[in-house]
Amino acid sequence: MLFNTVEFFVFLLVVLLAFYFSPRSWGRPILLIASYYFYMCWNPVFILLVIILTVIDFVAGILIETVRPSRRKLALIMSLAANLGFLGFFKYYNLLASTVAVLLGRPGNSFFLSIVLPVGISFHTFQSMSYVVDVYRGLQKAVRNPIDYALFIAFWPQLVAGPIVRAREFFRDLFDWHAPSSEDVHQGAFLVLLGLTKKMAFADPFAKVSDAYFGNVTANPGLLAAWSGTLAFAMQIYFDFSGYTDIAIGCARLLGFHFPLNFARPYLAGSIQDFWHRWHISLSRWLRDYLYIPLGGNRHGNVKTYKNLMLTMLLGGLWHGASWNFVIWGGYHGLLLSLGRVVTELRGKAESRANPWLHPPKKIVTFMLVCFGWVFFRAPGFHDSIFVLQQMFGSVNGAWLLGYRHLCMIAVSLVVAVLEEKWEILERLTTSAPRWVLIPAIVILLVWLEIFSVTDVKIPFIYFQF
Repeated sequence: MLFNTVEFFVFLLVVLLAFYFSPRSWGRPILLIASYYFYMCWNPVFILLVIILTVIDFVAGILIETVRPSRRKLALIMSLAANLGFLGFFKYYNLLASTVAVLLGRPGNSFFLSIVLPVGISFHTFQSMSYVVDVYRGLQKAVRNPIDYALFIAFWPQLVAGPIVRAREFFRDLFDWHAPSSEDVHQGAFLVLLGLTKKMAFADPFAKVSDAYFGNVTANPGLLAAWSGTLAFAMQIYFDFSGYTDIAIGCARLLGFHFPLNFARPYLAGSIQDFWHRWHISLSRWLRDYLYIPLGGNRHGNVKTYKNLMLTMLLGGLWHGASWNFVIWGGYHGLLLSLGRVVTELRGKAESRANPWLHPPKKIVTFMLVCFGWVFFRAPGFHDSIFVLQQMFGSVNGAWLLGYRHLCMIAVSLVVAVLEEKWEILERLTTSAPRWVLIPAIVILLVWLEIFSVTDVKIPFIYFQF
């Protein structure tokens, strides 16, 4: 069930009515049933996978807290093995099988299996693993009510594409639940509308350009086509994923839950490190806390720090999909993060702060570096990626694929991002802005949604495939 469909908004209305007009004791079961129904709308069979992993991790959390210390690690390993085992089989079996086949000199599909990837498996496994690890570390009490834990894993706003919510964040709201305030309702409704506008009136028009270009890159050679096609994807993936996240956070807010921020104007970042502080923040936090720091972080000298950065980003890239292109994308960002640390140490933070006039060029360079990485993220294969990168630095020819409407969208989004960066205008719209400001803002979003939405084709959310 896609967020940008009539069926979803009917579902949302039914859930809100059932949740708020039923006895308080029914609230959690209603949300759990709604969450399972939401997931089953995609493929009913795979709800069994969600339930199996839920049971395993629910039991593992209790065992970790109750068995003697020598058995605690065994329970942790059991849980992680189950999560990574399911994730590895469904998501990476064919990648591994094709690699082995090529090494053996056989056709790449020799050992392929017809595997359907369960939607959202990367998100709910990461969320579940973080809970078990936090229980093991003593940062989270094991949950004793199976319905509460099942709801944490399956809560429908963030089930299939995040944000990745920590257990203590979710259970804080669940165990001390309060009806949303008028401010929460205003913010939630506004975020749903904003996210829908980002998806249908911004991401989808760019998607038509990027899909056409990356669907056959050799058909559009030249520098102009390469840059405009890549720029189209850069805009698509931001508005697509950011739009999904806004809708997820907004729906959760309407139900009395407060999800963490997942995007903070990433294309205004002044460095790659800053970019990852702003892009998919919940994943960045997860990789930092459950991978980078356990590997040693920056505690054992520069060489090991760079190694830990590279390994973290390589695995982060692989998390996105079963393709060596994603691994290259992750390694590329790991290399940039390592180089960024080197430059910072050589130049010093004080000098960077003393030259504010360098900020705009740094933001432009950072955005261009991110776009180079998006080529590997979006291109169908490695050879296509290399072709696009070669064209980016080739002769100035080919067709410019973006129209005036797309350029207008980029300009508007840039202005809004700068205003939000300086004055948090979107936050103020729903908290302190008078109605004579809020109502016109809503009207503008509705008009933009009506005029620019793509309605001739349904374009799924990008991160549904992860």
